Amino acid sequence: MSTATNGQGPLEGAVIAVAGAAGPAGRATLLRLAEAGATVVASDADAARLAEAVDAARYAHGGATVTGDTVDLLDLDATRAWAGRTEKEFGRVDGLVHLVGGWRGSASFAETDLADWDLLEKLLIRTVQHTSLAFQGPLERSGNGRFLLVSAAGASKPTAGNAAYAASKAAAEAWTLALGDAFRKAGGEEGPKAAAAILVVKALVNDQMRAERPNAKFAGFTDVKDLAQAVSGVWQRPAQEVNGQRLWLTPEA
Repeated sequence: MSTATNGQGPLEGAVIAVAGAAGPAGRATLLRLAEAGATVVASDADAARLAEAVDAARYAHGGATVTGDTVDLLDLDATRAWAGRTEKEFGRVDGLVHLVGGWRGSASFAETDLADWDLLEKLLIRTVQHTSLAFQGPLERSGNGRFLLVSAAGASKPTAGNAAYAASKAAAEAWTLALGDAFRKAGGEEGPKAAAAILVVKALVNDQMRAERPNAKFAGFTDVKDLAQAVSGVWQRPAQEVNGQRLWLTPEA
């Protein structure tokens, strides 16, 4: 990506899509990517919260191009259309950051509610399937594309009450690694020109959570600002180095 390192920031000229952009992690990521000079194309199912997140990023970084698009990522055709619109409008897509989240758990394994699985399968797996299928081509054409999944340490070490969540995250990780293998094969002897990588956290914390629970320690949690910094830094590492890798932001499980 010849233009990404020119200009005012390390991602100047890059076009990066962010799925699930309206939550705390999404807001922090939009801010960080805009600060680094990227054109940021955000999506979320919640139009009002998405508009707030986009406006905040624009306001914080005057002159930054940050756009919002309400996309149903459970609809493959709609997701493909979003990827196509983005590439057509901006001429390239250099990244897809997957931040669609959700959590359901139970007090014990026996009390697991399979309705939780039905929900998490859609939020944590199906959205990864659709975004990866939609953006694979544009990311390969970029020359330095990145598909980034944010996952949880629990996927590698599931607990009794987190069966549905851990299994969903593990499936999303496997799918992302399969995309990485596709990038590897497409690169041939020269190595991959795009990368699929997984950023692993124990859990995320933000300023609002700290304000609501001032006595909580949040031990091992990753601040959303640190996650955003790690996300933006992945483009500064060679595709071959990060492709198919779990990048741990917390001690390995």
